[in-house]
Amino acid sequence: MNENPEPGPAAAARSRVAMATLAGTTLEWYDFFLYGTAAALIFNKQFFPSLSPSVGTLAAFSTFAVGFVARPLGGLVFGHFGDRIGRKATLVVSLVMMGIGSTLIGLIPNYDSIGFWAPVLLVALRIVQGIGLGGEGAGATLMSMEHAPEGKKNLYAGFPQMGTPAGLVLANAIFLTTNAVLPDEAFASWGWRIPFLLSFVLVAIGLVIRLRVTESPSFAGVLEKGDVVRFPLRESLKVGFPRLSLTLLAVVANSAVAYAFMVFTLSYGTQHLGYGKQFLVLCVTAAAVLWFASIPFWTMVADRYGRRTMFIAGSAAILLWCIAFLPLLNTENSVLAVIAFLGMGLIVPVTHCVQGSIIADTFPARVRYSGSSLILQTAAILGGGLAPMISTALLNATGSSAGVTWYLVIICSISLAGAIALFRLVPSTSRGPQAATAQEHAHA
Repeated sequence: MNENPEPGPAAAARSRVAMATLAGTTLEWYDFFLYGTAAALIFNKQFFPSLSPSVGTLAAFSTFAVGFVARPLGGLVFGHFGDRIGRKATLVVSLVMMGIGSTLIGLIPNYDSIGFWAPVLLVALRIVQGIGLGGEGAGATLMSMEHAPEGKKNLYAGFPQMGTPAGLVLANAIFLTTNAVLPDEAFASWGWRIPFLLSFVLVAIGLVIRLRVTESPSFAGVLEKGDVVRFPLRESLKVGFPRLSLTLLAVVANSAVAYAFMVFTLSYGTQHLGYGKQFLVLCVTAAAVLWFASIPFWTMVADRYGRRTMFIAGSAAILLWCIAFLPLLNTENSVLAVIAFLGMGLIVPVTHCVQGSIIADTFPARVRYSGSSLILQTAAILGGGLAPMISTALLNATGSSAGVTWYLVIICSISLAGAIALFRLVPSTSRGPQAATAQEHAHA
């Protein structure tokens, strides 16, 4: 007799969840990265025309950082309800919020039309974006990871992580295409709005996909046992400050480095090194394609051999590549610039692809959404949200990229030390995925 009578439907359901989380996060990150590209290349002229180019860029990056400040709020709100009513419903709402915020950004009049209110509206909608993404990041990883079959926990947790580079590729591809088909003056005046307005169509497609998935088995188990917690965030803090702080430190560098090379370099390369705007966007896009394509490989390595050694090696590799990255760009040699970006595209995913599952395994299932959101969004602020602004400020203050390189090296060193200390603190378990309980830990 067949002991597993429905392997086909079960496998199909898992695949549907993996694809739904990938599609959803891709669309969310499309909206988020589109803003970053526009902040680097367009918003200083549209919303801060009275400022000098360098100060205007710093102001535009400040509005970019606002989205990261709003992400913890989204993480706390969506995490609370994700641990109380379920992952699926909260992920649907987060996707809608991001789509509305991005679409309305495409409709904001510029500074010449409404003056002071233009940047005010831009910041307000950036906050809406940040809240939506704050609810997405941890939830999508949990939804996919908690559906994972035996021995493929990191692989499934990696599908939502693929949405980050996929969203970047989609945003840059549409941005470049719109720029290519319109005259420069038309694109700078109104053409930049088209990619934002497309968010409405893309989110509608994403909702159709996301509404078809089933609820997370781990949360279903929490409901069945009546183990829903009234204040899940407070309960998640019982993990203890040492583990919470070390987990945060371990993942903060990946975010900082990623946003430095994806966003800061666009303004730095065009304003200070003479690279063409389209060339740099293509370099970032090529790096993101490599990032996307390599995640399944790295997650399978983690499932087979354990993610701890891979994460530490990846953290060290990012540190070393940060030493070389900006000096390679500074040569103003196109070939070396491409190598610099492709190196980032290959190295960044080594830690990025498993950081979601490392964070998730810090918490028991009943409070996992809240706890994961707290760590992930705090790391996003300290790392990615501030990276373009800090890098630009250091560049303006010193007139050299050396300060930016030192900033990235220092934050990478902190993360590497945090990861080593974390894995010494937390006992390792077997390589196979564990039940959704408080005993889940990082892989050996």
